Amino acid sequence: MMKYTLLSTGLLLLISCSQQKQVQNTQTIVTEKFKVEGKQVIVYTTADSTAYRLTPTDTLKFKELIQPVETQVYIFANPEKTFQTFLGIGGALTDASAETFSKIPAAKQAELLQAYYDTKKGIGYTLARTNINSCDFSSGSYTYVSEGDKELKSFKIDHDMQFRIPFIKKAIEAAGGKLTLFVSPWSPPGYMKDNNDMLHGGKLKPEFYQTWADYYVKFIKSYEKVGIPVWGMTIQNEPMATQKWESCIYTADNERDFLKKFLGPTIQKAGLGDKKIIVWDHNRDLMVQRANVIFGDPEASKYAWGMGFHWYESWTGGDKMFDNVKIVHEAYPDKNLIFTEGCPESFNPARYNDWGLGEAYGRNMINDFNNGAVGWTDWNILLDETGGPNHVKNFCFAPVHGDTKTGQLIYTNSFYYIGHFSKFVRPGAKRIISSASRSQLLTTAFINKDGKVAVIVMNQSNLKITYNLCIGHNAAEVKILPHSIQTLVL
Repeated sequence: MMKYTLLSTGLLLLISCSQQKQVQNTQTIVTEKFKVEGKQVIVYTTADSTAYRLTPTDTLKFKELIQPVETQVYIFANPEKTFQTFLGIGGALTDASAETFSKIPAAKQAELLQAYYDTKKGIGYTLARTNINSCDFSSGSYTYVSEGDKELKSFKIDHDMQFRIPFIKKAIEAAGGKLTLFVSPWSPPGYMKDNNDMLHGGKLKPEFYQTWADYYVKFIKSYEKVGIPVWGMTIQNEPMATQKWESCIYTADNERDFLKKFLGPTIQKAGLGDKKIIVWDHNRDLMVQRANVIFGDPEASKYAWGMGFHWYESWTGGDKMFDNVKIVHEAYPDKNLIFTEGCPESFNPARYNDWGLGEAYGRNMINDFNNGAVGWTDWNILLDETGGPNHVKNFCFAPVHGDTKTGQLIYTNSFYYIGHFSKFVRPGAKRIISSASRSQLLTTAFINKDGKVAVIVMNQSNLKITYNLCIGHNAAEVKILPHSIQTLVL
């Protein structure tokens, strides 16, 4: 409840409206009083040049702190101020992941599933993505229809029954029977495109707009018929990239019109109105323009649950465009933002232990969540010892690699960095205020539905730092190693 001193009616109204507008734009909610009395802080650490990998390293208590001083370092958390609701964290279940999985021993298969999906012995993934038709991380190009079939009478998902569908089913089982799965096409069949090729970009021919919209429905219903529930879909993977692999170009106007006139109505008519439709699914650089065009059109926007984005915009040599996520979130607070793909590129096995792999995940995840993202989806959850299979040799890193020659699993530090979020922040959590007083530390934080708070702190410097976790007038002193990440649970 707001309390005001004596003010003129006009000024009171102005202040009240301003505050209401701010609450609406930031989605800030004031929760009930959070008490730290009697709470302990359990510290989990992953650190360079140590054996710490999601390891419990300390148990701390709060002490009274009346006033912070500039000579000390602080993380200020406030569980009473909450923001977006957390959807989940996960990774893509691609053909490449499924084929690699099939080639490792059964014991290692069980280990991988437990590592990713078990909430106690693993990192508790709850989100997943998979491809419609082939993508670069397939062993070859394929579709689900015969050449030239405009009515989709030949549609069948037999290709996926060999590796991918059994793999996804095992992932769902390992996750406790529920996985939030969204699907993404890299390209329509070549005959539907103006370049008659699934690869090398090209655009969907207008006469196939309805056929292609029907294709999504066929895919979703086929997957659900074999026991794989589909939560949502993106319209097109990377719609502004002409690639040597499966790709298809949609301008912002193209995507808006396809959603408004074809895909949205078709999904509704097919009884799939509960499926979430995600636009863009490309880098942060152009996402503001895409949001303006699609979300600015009420007839298109009504079908869009939100916007997906990737992290590859730094291919130009510039920095990550984290602020663009915040801009879209502030401009369209009723739309959800979800990270839909990212991975370290240019695979080289000599870099398995490169600490920068994990730090890239930490930096991106903290910034994206602080800027309004509700979920975060890594690219392939598993690749082989070559960084594939990939039919155009676009070999990349995954958090875990399965060596199909030795049968061993290789965990990169990326796996553990992601785990500092996914293991401790559960679906339904709310992001809370968490702010660092020094630039060497990055932080984000959430309060789970059970009342437990998880504060993630990443030290991107070469220094060992002592800081205080402050909540109200209470502080717990924490030591963080150079190039490390911590989750503080209380």
